[in-house]
Amino acid sequence: MQKPIDARGLETNSTTKKPLRARAESDFELLLDVSEAARLLRIHPKTLRNKARHGVIPGMQVGRLWRFRASALNEWLDEIAS
Repeated sequence: MQKPIDARGLETNSTTKKPLRARAESDFELLLDVSEAARLLRIHPKTLRNKARHGVIPGMQVGRLWRFRASALNEWLDEIAS
C-alpha cells in the first residue's frame, strides 16, 4: 500500500493528514530572534545586538538579522555566573 502524499509532495500521516517530519528536523534546535532572546535575558534588544556584535554574547548574524541558540545563551549565563 502506498503512503498518502499531500499537495507539496510530502508523505502524510494517514490518520491526521498532517505531513510527517523528517528525523533531522526534530533534532534541530530552533533559533531565537533578537526580541525573543532579549526577553529571555531581560535586556533591551539594542543592548543584545551590541553585545553580540562585539562577541560578548554568543549569537550569529544571518544576513542583517541576529539569531541566538537558547542553549548557547544558557551556557553563557552559567559561565558568567561562576
